[in-house]
Amino acid sequence: MSEAPVPYAGIATRAIGLAIDVAIAQVIVFAGGAVLALVASLVDMSLDSGLAAVLAACAWAIVVGTYFVLFWSTAGQTPGMRVMGLRVLTYDGRHPGLARSFARLVGLVLSIIPLFAGFLPVLVDDRRRGLLDMIAGTVVVYAEAGLPAEPVKTTAAVISDTVVHEP
Repeated sequence: MSEAPVPYAGIATRAIGLAIDVAIAQVIVFAGGAVLALVASLVDMSLDSGLAAVLAACAWAIVVGTYFVLFWSTAGQTPGMRVMGLRVLTYDGRHPGLARSFARLVGLVLSIIPLFAGFLPVLVDDRRRGLLDMIAGTVVVYAEAGLPAEPVKTTAAVISDTVVHEP
């Protein structure tokens, strides 16, 4: 009897979902920047351009980081993932918590820095995990499918099951 494969999300649907999320996050950042610029102009406040650039970069990082961590930890999917019908889960089928979502964010940054090379393992991994998933202990599945009834075993669980106990 063959077991039906779990439909782990592929690289194309994940990339489109990420592009949608980045676009949404950018709109939020630009809208917040426009509001702050309006307030600054009303109170006749000007900043050194270098300081303004540093503050803008920090604000961008905070908004984008909060966006991803908040959606992953509460809903298990970002709006872009929802559009593409994806969900991020831990190996036992739960939404990633706050700490795991933050680890996934760090993994996302590390995946993007080397020209998105951290996503290449999705092409060869049996569960289609990228670097961010490997770091956080998550998988991305199609939302309507979910995980199989029996949770996927982690490497530690597989090793402990194969240990031979001598009398």
